[in-house]
Amino acid sequence: MTLNINGIRIPDSLMTRQATELVRDCESDLLFHHSSRVYYWAALAGQQRKLQVDHELLYIGCMFHDMGLTAHHCSCDKRFEVDGANAARDFLQQHHIDQADITKVWTAIALHTTPGIPEFMDPVIALVTAGVEMDVLGINYDGYDADKRDAVVAVHPRSPQFKEDIINTFYQGIKDRPQTTFGNVKADVIADKEPAFVRGNFCSIIRGSQWPA
Repeated sequence: MTLNINGIRIPDSLMTRQATELVRDCESDLLFHHSSRVYYWAALAGQQRKLQVDHELLYIGCMFHDMGLTAHHCSCDKRFEVDGANAARDFLQQHHIDQADITKVWTAIALHTTPGIPEFMDPVIALVTAGVEMDVLGINYDGYDADKRDAVVAVHPRSPQFKEDIINTFYQGIKDRPQTTFGNVKADVIADKEPAFVRGNFCSIIRGSQWPA
């Protein structure tokens, strides 16, 4: 079902249709609907902020942002954000997208769990993070009218226990590469699921380096 809300809809092009099919095939229902909602929150945030954005690129960024959590796109040694960014890059290259635009999408996905930075960058980068923050963390929840929230969720539903389900999905996607969570918010996920988990420590790395002082 295609949703048109405030004039925002999924761009109808061969590239976006193929992206939808690819993500649908690779991701669980939970991640697919989450990523779809992220696009609408991101696009609506763009309207709120009066930003001009390429909606095709925004859609690709939103839809691919969690692809690194899937078995199909897990490198098993890189941050899942980088795996997702690389998957989007490869997809966009197949569609002969300009390198500068590919870089925007790659950066948007790579930085979507690094708060406080994307908001100052290109609208594609800023809005992917805004969409993720709305759907996962509820940031700016009241900034979206209730009828718009309800319309998006009606088409792309949240599971009855979405909060716990998304945490568990994050965990399943990163538990075998805990070293990749150093310095980003996903360390909290492993700590939540594994009480014995020892986080990497920035100060310990400084003190333990080979420098004599």
